[in-house]
Amino acid sequence: MRSPNQMFNTVLVAGASRGIGLAVASHLAPQCRRLLAVSRTAAPVGEWIQADLASLDGVEIAMNAIGKDVLDALLYMGGTWETNAFTNQYRFEDCSDEDIMRVIAVNLIAPIRMVKALLPALQHSNNPKIIFMGALSGRDNFPAREVANSASKFGLRGAVHALREELRPQQIGVTVINPGNVGTPEVLADLAAGGLSGGSAIPLSDLLTIIDCVLALSRATCVKEIDLPAMLGHGA
Repeated sequence: MRSPNQMFNTVLVAGASRGIGLAVASHLAPQCRRLLAVSRTAAPVGEWIQADLASLDGVEIAMNAIGKDVLDALLYMGGTWETNAFTNQYRFEDCSDEDIMRVIAVNLIAPIRMVKALLPALQHSNNPKIIFMGALSGRDNFPAREVANSASKFGLRGAVHALREELRPQQIGVTVINPGNVGTPEVLADLAAGGLSGGSAIPLSDLLTIIDCVLALSRATCVKEIDLPAMLGHGA
C-alpha cells in the first residue's frame, strides 16, 4: 500500500483534456513525478501528449512518450458516444456507420491496445495499476438505449475480467469503475438545463476518492469492478 506521502513515478491519464479525465489528471498531478495527459485536444495539466488513441499511430505516440520510464498507473478515462446520445433525439436507426465504428474504437479497442502497448512499462512498477472508466450502461438490465456505447462498455468489462486472469501472475491490478452521471461542469450544466437536481450526479470528489483507494491498494489485492450509481440517479 502506498503511504500518503509517496510519489508515483509516471502516471498516464488518457482523455485528460476535459471532463472526468481532466479532473483525474488535475487531482493526481501533484502526486506524480511525471504525469502524461494524453488527448486529442490540449490538456491544461501535466505533460500534454497529443494523440488520437483510436488510431494505431496514437497508441504508438503514447508508448514512445513514456520511453524507458517506469509506469505506475494507466488510467483510461476517455470515452465517446453516438450523436444525440442521452437525448430524446437519439434513434438507433439514424446512427451512421462512422458513429458506431468511432464509439467502439475509442471506448473498447483503444483501451485494450493501450494495455498491450504499455505493459512493458507497467511491469517495472512496484505496484502497477490499470483503471478503466466504464459506465452503468455496461451493466445488465440498465435501461440505456445507446447501442454502440452500451456494447462498448459491456465489452470493456469483459476485457477487465480477462486481463485480470492474464495478468494475475504478474500481480498487475486491473479495475473498471462503472459510474452513472458524474458531476463534471459539463454534466451539471446538462442536468440544470433538463431541470434535474445535482443529486442525479455523483460528486467528482467521490469518484476521485475511489480512484485514490484503488491506486493505494497493495499488489495482494485486486478490485475488478466497482458500480457507482448516483443516489437519485436514473437506473440506480
